Amino acid sequence: MNLLGPELVRDFVSLIQSAEKDPAISVVVFRSADPEYFIPHVDVTRVSEYRAEAARLTGEPSIGLLFRYLSASRLISIAEIRGRVRGAGSEFVLACDMRFAERETAVFSQIEAAFGLIPGAGGVQHLARLLGRGRALEVLLGAEDYDAETAERYGWINRSLPASELADFVSKLAHRIARFPVAGGAVIKDRVNAVTLASVEEFRHDSDLFGERVRDETAQLQMRKAFERGFQTREAELALAPLLASLNR
Repeated sequence: MNLLGPELVRDFVSLIQSAEKDPAISVVVFRSADPEYFIPHVDVTRVSEYRAEAARLTGEPSIGLLFRYLSASRLISIAEIRGRVRGAGSEFVLACDMRFAERETAVFSQIEAAFGLIPGAGGVQHLARLLGRGRALEVLLGAEDYDAETAERYGWINRSLPASELADFVSKLAHRIARFPVAGGAVIKDRVNAVTLASVEEFRHDSDLFGERVRDETAQLQMRKAFERGFQTREAELALAPLLASLNR
């Protein structure tokens, strides 16, 4: 189900390193082979392991800084989203330069508040800028699921498209961008980032807060309750929002 663990982070780091070295590559599209899950969230049993893999690229054990690296990279990144995108999965697609989602299947959520945590990989920084204060707080505090049409209306994604149109739309856009001069695209992205991308220090601070909170007794208790209800199993996470709402009942 594509939990964000050390293997996925390791492959992501290798991909970015390889793509950045290849001058023929200017656009990267991320999609999942699993129609029900894009990236549901981090594997909370392997936090130290995936953080260590992230450090291979950024020098710091933080997926927030790893994702920010992608946002600042010369590569143009596009997320083609089907299925569930929650927690760090949402933060990953937010780090991409553009996001397009399948209208019928895509589900978005920032689940951290249910555990007494803060999103540690850029969710606060991106959502506050994209959604505005009120909607960002709704999303971050409510830990609720949002469908693709609502995510589009809120500004979480660029567009939601029917399943029959998504792949073709993203492919045409990626190839169109790739045909234009790379240097010009890099400058445009750099200047947009100057206006919209939070500093490394802000991302580092959120990452540190997540690392501190995830070891807290309250967070650990909430996680134990969640695991008792099937957290991180494929079937239970198909409808995660009700599971999270039940933790304190």
